[in-house]
Amino acid sequence: MLKAVKFFTVAIAFAISVVGAQQAKAVEYKEHVLGNPDAPVTIIEYASLTCPHCAAFHNETFPEIKKSLIDTGKAKMIFRDYPLDGVAVRAAAVAQCAGDDRYFGVLGMLFKSQLTWARASDPIEGIKQVVRFAGMDGAAVDACMADEALINGIVASRMRGEQEFKVNSTPSFVIGDETFAGSRELKFFEDKVEELTD
Repeated sequence: MLKAVKFFTVAIAFAISVVGAQQAKAVEYKEHVLGNPDAPVTIIEYASLTCPHCAAFHNETFPEIKKSLIDTGKAKMIFRDYPLDGVAVRAAAVAQCAGDDRYFGVLGMLFKSQLTWARASDPIEGIKQVVRFAGMDGAAVDACMADEALINGIVASRMRGEQEFKVNSTPSFVIGDETFAGSRELKFFEDKVEELTD
């Protein structure tokens, strides 16, 4: 565990050091809520943008959850970053910089194209290619990745998940008072929501 923490700390330091010293308008890290804020059940997802299991969940199961539980007002989902490496930290920063109205759209784009950018010889250039379709140019991406306060907020999200909810892998979900590790199918979420609203 200590080795993993040390590796993660080095990865984060690397992520911050390579992005340069561009100055930009600071973006405050915030968690984003999808669905009715007053929905009776909250599903919290901890995920890393470079995690293949997270991408599979978002590309295959998440649309079903959105249709069955979120769009119907039965639950809301909160996405929290749990970056597994420095590239995931920087991708998370870019999603944050996209703004409230485009956040989940950019998140979806990054998960859908994960195989292309996350394994590229230059993942940062790959991220830039993906998010230009959301109207973010290379300079905006560089500035975003250089925002140390934002990077620190993303890292703090991971630490909070570990300390408060015992998250240690991605994806993980917090529903009610319980934390569930690993991807799940739609029925699992439907059953949990039903249990909490009976």
